[in-house]
Amino acid sequence: MVKFATPEQASQKKATRAAFGETLIELAQEGLPVVAVDADLSGSTTLAKFASSSEENAKRFFNCGIAEQNMVDVAAGLALAGNVAFSASFAVFGTGRAYDQIRNTVCYSGLDVKICPTHAGVSVGPDGGSHQMLEDVSLMRGLPGMTVLVPADYAAARAAIKLAAKTPGPVYVRLGRASVPCVYDSEVELEVGRAYVLREGSDVTIVANGIEIDEAMKAAGLLHEKGIEAEVIDAFCVKPLDGDTILASARKTGRVVVAEEHSVYGGLCSAVSELLAQNEPTPCEFVAMRDRFGKSGDMAELMRYFELDAQAIAEAVEKVIAR
Repeated sequence: MVKFATPEQASQKKATRAAFGETLIELAQEGLPVVAVDADLSGSTTLAKFASSSEENAKRFFNCGIAEQNMVDVAAGLALAGNVAFSASFAVFGTGRAYDQIRNTVCYSGLDVKICPTHAGVSVGPDGGSHQMLEDVSLMRGLPGMTVLVPADYAAARAAIKLAAKTPGPVYVRLGRASVPCVYDSEVELEVGRAYVLREGSDVTIVANGIEIDEAMKAAGLLHEKGIEAEVIDAFCVKPLDGDTILASARKTGRVVVAEEHSVYGGLCSAVSELLAQNEPTPCEFVAMRDRFGKSGDMAELMRYFELDAQAIAEAVEKVIAR
């Protein structure tokens, strides 16, 4: 049974990246042979916490410098030696610059490497379009054998990192820079291949993940005031996608809105569209980045500007209902 955050917990904000170093410390304490490989960004990725936590963990931390391609290959070598290897950088570098190594060294060989970059999406904020990675889920989802997880909050990120460590083969965990509200209880346990109904409704299904979960829940509140009851589903596992949960909701409501802090191409919007097209053709609307790069700005400002916020989701719901 999934536990949700208490009102007190929900009022707290924490970045999903903050879970990274702390969770690796827990996994090491449990006796898992985890190692961490970083591209000279351990302060930002929070792997510095892991490296400084003990002498033993310091020996399990490898800084490869600003060389992301080498970082992934080092992680692959450590995995071949029997370790569970976690790699970390900013998402734009950790997936884009090192894509060939992830594809041909990690995935082609099915190695136990976990790609867990931080600073994904427009929520990176002031760093601007060059660093706001919006294609990473698409890149990782298209790779054979890669599991793709997009946690909504700090607790879900902890659960996702633990899942990654215990799931054989390559796993991608998308982590963010910005502090976001809590959705789940601090000790929540999630499963690969599962989506979670956070709010039940009868008029429309909102499928979201990552920071869009909080926006979707806010949108559901706005819609409730207008007499529209939205069902909100957290599709935190984009691959493999929980088709049963999403299809059951789509059959009940007859309308779907998909929201993600990612390009409209290749990520959750595409995954849900493919599922519905094959099994339950349903009117859909999408809240996502529309074939463009990001901009520098405050996170809330950017969410409004790119129409990724609760208001945009509520408007998409009204549009799909009108159809």
